[in-house]
Amino acid sequence: MNRPSIAPRSPVALFATSSLIWGSTWLAIKFQLGTVSPDVSVAYRFALAALLLGGWCALTRRSLRFDARTHAFLALQGSLLFGFNYVGVYWAERYATSGLVAVLFSTIVFMNPIGARWLYGTPLASRTLVAAVLGILGVTLLFVPELTQARRGGDAALGIVLGLGSTVIATGGNLAAMRNQRDGIPVLTGTAWGMAYGALVAAIVAVATGVTWSFDTSADYLLSLAYLAVFGSIVAFVAYLTLLQRVGPGTASYVGVTTPVVAMILSTAFEGYRWTALGAFGVALAIAGNWLALRPKAIRR
Repeated sequence: MNRPSIAPRSPVALFATSSLIWGSTWLAIKFQLGTVSPDVSVAYRFALAALLLGGWCALTRRSLRFDARTHAFLALQGSLLFGFNYVGVYWAERYATSGLVAVLFSTIVFMNPIGARWLYGTPLASRTLVAAVLGILGVTLLFVPELTQARRGGDAALGIVLGLGSTVIATGGNLAAMRNQRDGIPVLTGTAWGMAYGALVAAIVAVATGVTWSFDTSADYLLSLAYLAVFGSIVAFVAYLTLLQRVGPGTASYVGVTTPVVAMILSTAFEGYRWTALGAFGVALAIAGNWLALRPKAIRR
């Protein structure tokens, strides 16, 4: 029986879906910061996403039952990919500019394929590495104005450590997801459980750090939370994890380069971002890397 799917089927469409949505979440996250602690907001976001996706799986008669061993690996994936990763990114942006964090996170285009090579023996294509170099250089040039403002001594150094640490954690989450997919765990049901575990981890971090639990009932917070849970979490992650399954870690991880470019384009439209010649050249390099990573020989349609 063919069940309705959340994500598109084409690898190009999967790549575009995750890149465009995650690029837009940078704007949405701004409405989450303020009254509610970031750790608590992460817990709310993924708890809501887990409930909605789990409900969808039940409605479409997808089994959510797994044995204890499978739950252990789903907990590993969720803790890394949805829990510690996002908590780390939010904290990194407290000490460093979002541009610096974006540049640091774009290094996942190296970490993912190298990790997959080391753990699973996945071939490491030279074209993927060249595309990754172009992408990271492009993102760096795009954020030169923000990077020049990141000279804040110890604060910036702590932001760099947290940003790189989050990227390593996200890579671990991707590798755990690959392991679960190879074990035959469906993307939708596995993601639903993973997000539940991620929400639990974020909640534990919030309790451990002694933050105050609160909730913002303003329209801005509620609408951004709904967008981040439904689109930024469910749709984007299902698309990305499906892409990871279809094309492997090298090409899929290039979403980490495209996302900040999309974010800056949206910032131009909604926040009055002013482009520089270096920024425009950076986007050109990122697009070149995109073409190299996604040209027809790199993926199967």
